[in-house]
Parts: sequence; C-alpha cells; structure tokens
Amino acid sequence: MDMKTFEIYIEGMHCASCAAEIEAELIKHDGIQHVNVNFATKKLFLTYDSSLISQEELKKIIRDKGYTPKEITEDLDTKDLEEKEFKELRFNLIISTIFTVPVLIISMFIMHLPYKNLILFLLSLPVIFWAGKQFYIRAFKALKYFSANMDTLIAVGTGSAFIFSMVSTFTPQVFEISGQKPHVYYEVADVIITLILFGRMLEAGARSRTFLAMKKLIGLQPKTARIIQDGIEKEISVDDLKVEDIVIVRPGEKIPIDGVIIEGESSIDESMITGESMPATKKTGYEVVGGTLNLSGSFRYKVIRVGKETVLQQIIRMVQEAQNTKAPIQRFADLISGYFVTVVIIIAVLTFLIWIIFAPAETRLSYAVINFVSVLIIACPCALGLATPTAIMVGTGIGAENGILIKNAAALEILYKADTIILDKTGTITKGKPEVTDIFTDMELNEFLYYAASVEKLSEHPIAHSIVEKSESKNIILHYPQDFQSFSGQGVKGIVNGRTVFAGNKDFVEGQGFSAKKDVEEAETVIFIVIDGELKGFITVADTIKPDSKQALKELEALNFEIIMLTGDNKKTAENIASQVGIKNFIAGVMPENKAKEIKKCQNNRKIVIMVGDGINDAPALVQADIGIAMGTGTDIAIESSDITLVQGNLTKLAKAIKLSRATTSTIKQNLFFAFIYNVLGIPIAAGVLYPFFGILLSPMFAALAMSLSSISVVTNSLRLRRIKL
Repeated sequence: MDMKTFEIYIEGMHCASCAAEIEAELIKHDGIQHVNVNFATKKLFLTYDSSLISQEELKKIIRDKGYTPKEITEDLDTKDLEEKEFKELRFNLIISTIFTVPVLIISMFIMHLPYKNLILFLLSLPVIFWAGKQFYIRAFKALKYFSANMDTLIAVGTGSAFIFSMVSTFTPQVFEISGQKPHVYYEVADVIITLILFGRMLEAGARSRTFLAMKKLIGLQPKTARIIQDGIEKEISVDDLKVEDIVIVRPGEKIPIDGVIIEGESSIDESMITGESMPATKKTGYEVVGGTLNLSGSFRYKVIRVGKETVLQQIIRMVQEAQNTKAPIQRFADLISGYFVTVVIIIAVLTFLIWIIFAPAETRLSYAVINFVSVLIIACPCALGLATPTAIMVGTGIGAENGILIKNAAALEILYKADTIILDKTGTITKGKPEVTDIFTDMELNEFLYYAASVEKLSEHPIAHSIVEKSESKNIILHYPQDFQSFSGQGVKGIVNGRTVFAGNKDFVEGQGFSAKKDVEEAETVIFIVIDGELKGFITVADTIKPDSKQALKELEALNFEIIMLTGDNKKTAENIASQVGIKNFIAGVMPENKAKEIKKCQNNRKIVIMVGDGINDAPALVQADIGIAMGTGTDIAIESSDITLVQGNLTKLAKAIKLSRATTSTIKQNLFFAFIYNVLGIPIAAGVLYPFFGILLSPMFAALAMSLSSISVVTNSLRLRRIKL
C-alpha cells in the first residue's frame, strides 16, 4: 500500500447533494480510504492508495460526474474562481430576466394575443436552453450514473412544465380528446430558472463573505521588501527573500516576513495575528512576524523564516484545514442530503399520481404537473448543506482574527459540550520562568544588585538570568566577574570590582562557612549573596503568575467549568499558585507520564475534558483530552498535539474560544432547524396538502423563491456570527 492524500478545488457544485454525490461515487472505487467534499469551500480531500488508483483517474471520475477539478497551487486563486462563478451566474441571470419579464407580462396581463402560445414558446427558448442549460447538462450527466442531484430536481421540474406547455401549444388536441382544456406554463419554467439563478448569485455573494477573515489574513503580507545587499538598499519581491537577508522597516510599513531585530526598536501592531489591541514593544533580539504593522520606530531585522514556514502562512494553513473538516453534527446533515433528492423525486411522483387520480377531471393533469413541479423545486437541500460549513468558516475565521487557531471543526463542537478544564501550571498559568520577587539587603539596593548580578552574569542557570534581567531593568551597568567558578545546582563564585562574591542556595553558602539564617519557603527559591566574607542579603526568586491568569480563571469559572490545576511541583508551591489565581482544585507532584492518566480518570467519571498546556511533557495529556489546547508560546510538539492553539499563550483567550464555540454551535443548530423546518413544512404545502381544506396551491414560482431564500437565510445567519463580542 502507498497511501497518499489528494486535495482539489471542484467547480460546478451548487448544493449539498452535489457534494454528497461526488463523495458517494468516489468511495465506491478501490483504493479510496476516506473522502470529504466540503460544499461551502468547494474542496475535496481524500486519502487513497496510489498503487490502486491514480490522481488522473480521480479527476476523470469527477469530470464524468459533470464537475471540473482544479489543481490547488499557489497560482490558483479560489477567490478568482468564486468571482468567475458569480459573474457567470450574473450574466445568465441577465439573459434569463430579459426574456422572462415579457413572458410573465404576456401570460398574466395580455389575455388575447395572436399566436400568444407560440410567442411564449419562442421567448422561453433562450431561458431554457441558454441561461438554464447548466441544470440540464448536469442532470443528464448524473443520470448516466443512475444518480440524482439538485440539478435533477430543477431540470425535471422546469422541463416538465416546459414540455407540458409545448404539447399544449403544438398538439392541444391531446388534452381536448379527454375533455380537458390545454394550459401553458412557460412563465412557470422561466420564472423558476430566473429565481434559482438569482438565488444562487446572491448565495455566491453571501458565501464569499464567509471567507472574509481568510482574505484579510492572506492580504496581510506585503508584496515587496526593502533589503540591504552588498551595502546597497534595494526593493525586492517578498517571494525572493531568503533566510539571513537583512530587511529595513520604516514607521507605518508592514513587516514583510518573519525575523529577529538586529538594530533599532519599535511598537508593532500584531492584532491581526494575536487578537491583542495593544501594540507590542520590540527591540534587539525580539522576533517580528510578517504581516504585522510597524507603528513608530525604524529597525533592521534578519529573516528567519520564509515561504510556508512563516507564522502567517502556518495560521492560514491551519484555518483552511479547519474550514475543510466536518463537525460531527454535519455528518447527520450529509447523510440526509445523500438520500434527499431520491426521496423528493419519489414524493413528487406520488404527488403527481394522487392528483391524477383524485383531482377534478378538467384540471387533474394541470394540477398534477404544477404540484409535481412545486415539490421538486421547493425541496432543494442547499440550506441543509450550507448550515454547518458556513458557520464553521465564519467561526474559525473570527478565531484566527482573535489569536485562536482552531485546527478542526469537531473541536468547536466538542468545546461547546465540555464541562472540565485541566490546566498545566508552568507556562500556562505561570510565566514558566523564574523572576525576582523580593530583595532583602542592608546595602544600597542598586549596589547590592550590581554585585549579585555581575557574579551571575556568566552563569547559564535560569535563576541567574532572572537576577541579571532584574538589574538590567534598573539600567545597572554590570561587569563580567574574574576567577569565575560555578558549582552545579548550588551557586557561583567570582571577583567583581576587586571584591569576592558568593551567590547560591543555603547549603552552598553554609558550606563555604557562612551562616544563612533565612528560612526557605518551599514556594520560592532564595539566593544568598556574600560579599568579602559577609552575608549582605538575599534575593527570592519564583515562577510568577501571568498578569492575565487571575482574570482568565474568573471568566472560566463564570462559564460554569470545573477547573483543576495539574503540576509536577510540590504541594506547597502548587497551593501557593492556586491560591493566587483562585483555583480550588489542584493535583501536585504529577509526573509527566501520569498527566494523561489523570485526564483519563476525569473522563471515566463522564467528564468532557479540556486540557491546556505548553510543554513537551503535556503532549500525551493534550492528545488524551477531549480537546487539547496549546499555548502558542509553548513547544512545537505541544502545538502539534493540540486541537486549538492560543497564539500569544494568553489564558484570557481560552474563555474567548469557549464563547466562540458556543456561539458557532448555536448558529449551526439554528441553521439546521431553519433548513429542516423549511423542508418539513414546504414539501407537504407544495404537494397540495392545504388544498382540500383551504383551496390553496403553492405556485412553483413561489416555491423557487422560497428555495432560494432558504439558502440565503442560512448563510446570512452564519454571517451574524461576525458581530459576536468575545
């Protein structure tokens, strides 16, 4: 077996049953393991065995079904394809309208016109055989495979009305023999085609707006960059940039590509990547992301990522993948769509037979045809097919704009049902690196810090870095120590400005013969500083909580979640952090390999668990959880193992992600309700169920209008999501 994946854009799909039809046909063939056709994005994803079937054969199957496969390359702009489809629909609508309007006027208002039926026939020809030819071509291709789609319903419905009218025009004696008056319904066929084209054009326009967030992301990256090459400044295409190139950015310009600042500093608006409204201050050594906006200063930076490896391209790819997956709730709609057309044709035929048998003799054939056509036209499953993917597309797009990257549609739906959140401590609730929390000394503070930080300057230990950072924040100029010695896991020794300095833990200092009387809190690390044989003070260091953690956890609690903190640290440290952020439940001393087991325990108690983490040791737990959420500041393996990534590692985004999932899932349910109730009520009315009681029949023209409006209403309802306040 040689398993491969295949992704392609499909032109010509106009309803959910089109997508279901392609899926059903492909899955029949040997070597195809998994098929997913997304009607909203017009894309096909499948997994296949290339030793049994080739890509060319896959394309041929799609073409034979009446659709056009297009390779997805960097040159393929799906926006252009959507625009092309929109323009074709608009052109056909114009042709259809030009000829339908006079047909409608003559049919309804001009009772006595010489050769009236012949004139109506001639005016209808461009509508049926030009503007509406696409329906008949695709219906015929489907028939070759003994299958049916929405085009089949339209073709059979309008074709029946047209043929019935043609027979009435050219051979009226067929009806007169049986005592019936011949009727023509050219306006019915023409108006149906015009309204369906109008509905599809509006739907195409509305559906393109669901790609708005994606278009914004794609449009973020500038086309050119200003670089230094051989000492000369020149402008080149962003596509030509290479790793290690030096790029110049001026105030008000977009950053062309990812890199690290080597000279200068600035404030940068990263809101389209992170969702954060406040500008980020960046200086030498800080990373910048392509597509973000430089606000104030000028700087130079070195390119570190190009092409598909850039943050922006990874975000775009992740969002596209999410938009092309299906939520569990969608499978039910897909299943119905697959059988829907066949069921509708059966109902339409039964409607025709019932009216032929029970209607008054003089109108039975006319009424039978009209109700047959109405059932076929009103039953379009487009709304059903659009209900889930359009909401998912808008939801994932909003997520991307707010720094919440959702990898698959199922994650949104499961997040909606979750009731328990398990949080890793280090790097999730806390910053994940030690910080100076307190300084106690009998010396002048800056002088004390000068000696403490200078002796630590050559140390690689994170605690040493925290002391050095503290002194740098106070603009203290440090000197490298002489005769530097490091004692692993204990402390350091060196000569700073002619004075001998020791810095280390209690055991280290006492081992050197000095008395350290400070009792050490388990939640903090204490570094004692001895200068020229005299204990001059100590510095407490701890992993501090992130500024937003407390507020984030308060918001999550308000959303009625059970919150549990999971950590490998000792109970005292865990208790200290939990009390600071208001977490009541925590589990301390958990080894990395046991984190997934703790999640499993919760799941065994019928809990739906969200796991939030950032480290390599969190990866198994992220996979075990019903939903794994990675902090974007964490490791690649944690991000790869998760279902959702919070770009900035900001816990407040978790509450936003949950609110987004609830709003999106609620929208999907509303859409499905509208789609189902529309068909449940619409089909019986179209079949004439109200006629015996109220004498009401549904005109096929109104059926066509209702069908078009149902799809538009579902897409519009999905677009309401864009107004959500996260």
